[in-house]
Amino acid sequence: MDHAAVLALYDRDMREGAAPDGPGARVERAGAVVRQTAGALGWNGILWSALDERSADRVIAEQIAYFGGLGHDFEWKLHGHDRPVDLGARLTAAGFRAEPEETLLVGETAEVIRLSPDTRPPDGIRVVRATDPAGADLVVRVHEQAFGTDGTRLRHRLLARLAAAPGTVVAVVALAGDEPVGAARMELVPGTRFAGLWGGGTVESWRGRGVYRALVAHRARVAAAHGHRFLQVDASPMSRPILERLGFQALSTTTPYLYGS
Repeated sequence: MDHAAVLALYDRDMREGAAPDGPGARVERAGAVVRQTAGALGWNGILWSALDERSADRVIAEQIAYFGGLGHDFEWKLHGHDRPVDLGARLTAAGFRAEPEETLLVGETAEVIRLSPDTRPPDGIRVVRATDPAGADLVVRVHEQAFGTDGTRLRHRLLARLAAAPGTVVAVVALAGDEPVGAARMELVPGTRFAGLWGGGTVESWRGRGVYRALVAHRARVAAAHGHRFLQVDASPMSRPILERLGFQALSTTTPYLYGS
């Protein structure tokens, strides 16, 4: 993989040229930033920026004022290759708080499939698609158990996407009998070469048994069927080693900087 070329393609397709991530969301270019605005339960934030030492503080202040006028908390999604090099420190000085850093991993879909031909669910597990409110509830249930966070916003966004644009989101659940033990999502953006893998999680009692790998392999095959050449993940330290064994490569880092309550 040509890391520099793929990273430039990712920035162009998925950040600077980003599409709204759900009904009611709007993406716009405002000078040196690309931002999304959505409702209170949607994702509001900065997707891409082209800043330098002279413009950064002014643009940061402008975005704080803009989202403040809307009454929304928001996120500045900072990538490790963004400029200026001290942008994270500038965001912190302006009142943002940094969440844990993750690694931007990208894998070629065909290579991920090649490296996981026998990645089937472990014995006793079946993988099903979540396509309705009952399925969304299963995804949220796993999310809350695996990550210990509230799934209200996830449920709202997933149901909205399934209702308005079902062809752009794939949600899958791993079931042990009728009990959900793993879940994950994939976002398909028509016209781009990337599919984004999100929210992959396994409840603690089933970790280390191949559930996560099976969900990655399942989504890779779906992405290939839709013509997406690359898979992209913002990987935690827990998932990164698994993904690298499946052919993913580190291209940068991502850090959410949050502003508001």
